Amino acid sequence: MTFAAPLEAKSIRFRARSFVAFTLTPEAPLDEWLESLDRWIGNSPGYFAGRPVVLDLNTLKPDVAAIESLVAVLGHRGIRVYAIELDGSAELGSHLPPALVGAKEATADGLLQPGRKAAPSKPEEGKAEEGAEEHKANEGRAAALAKPALPADGTLMIRTPIRSGQLVFHPHGDVIVLGSVASGSEIVAAGSIHVYGTLRGRASAGGLGNSAARIFCRRNEAELLSVDGWYCTAEEMDLSVRGKAVQAFLDNGMLRIAPFS
Repeated sequence: MTFAAPLEAKSIRFRARSFVAFTLTPEAPLDEWLESLDRWIGNSPGYFAGRPVVLDLNTLKPDVAAIESLVAVLGHRGIRVYAIELDGSAELGSHLPPALVGAKEATADGLLQPGRKAAPSKPEEGKAEEGAEEHKANEGRAAALAKPALPADGTLMIRTPIRSGQLVFHPHGDVIVLGSVASGSEIVAAGSIHVYGTLRGRASAGGLGNSAARIFCRRNEAELLSVDGWYCTAEEMDLSVRGKAVQAFLDNGMLRIAPFS
């Protein structure tokens, strides 16, 4: 007769992880909001590919049937909804993304207290003024669920070029790139972004709610420039600011892109 000793049960490890997600906040009339979203996707095809998106429905407050339709419509546009924010929502059902409870918006200084609202996320068209370009646009703010340790100086310096497909996310301060930023790459910083080479990819400064952030680059060939969620695509930029040293900043709620000397 043989005896089999009981196997030692392995403990299950649970770890906290932080992820970056983009929040879309649909507004009524929904048809106009979708048209604005289509313009944005047309200017930046593939922007949402592989990106987790949270759908904030606290403004629209649709019923379950309308949520099902909206999730499907966004899916046809290549936007995958990972979770839904809807205060006081009933069970949405297993066929829909899960509802987030108690979510807070992240900023460079910490989490906003409940009740504070971010800027509207409805896309708008820009206009030019005095040789510098100004644009109102859709808000695509990155939201962080947890904060890693703060670097000693708060500034991330990158001494090598950023290649296509790379994403740099720095939630604690400025990002300085001593080389160039290739097309198809992206930088997201809580503070300002400084590129001492050619900027061909996407740059999003003030990504966690810093309206004083700026973007500086020696040569502007950017696919997209964004400050505090207000963006401008390459197609929208005036030719006077292409291929030149520029800075991008917010001025009275407008994104301004101006030559920098």
